Amino acid sequence: MKKLILAASALAMMSGAALASNDGIVAKYNSEARVITLDDGKSYTVPRDVAVPSISTGEKVTILLNGEGDRVTTVLKSL
Repeated sequence: MKKLILAASALAMMSGAALASNDGIVAKYNSEARVITLDDGKSYTVPRDVAVPSISTGEKVTILLNGEGDRVTTVLKSL
């Protein structure tokens, strides 16, 4: 059992290392175009297969990108 837990932990750490993450405050969100613009001016288009939580201007979010940094994989609303 310990080997299984160690293997799962190692896999999780390796896959997490390949992701880029951007934290910021939502400046604008266009739900029809699925574009999130952060207060630093960066914009991210969220693919249709990625869930977007209910977000609004002024809320803090974390946007995870794939290893190449060219595709949004996850949008998390910070508490």
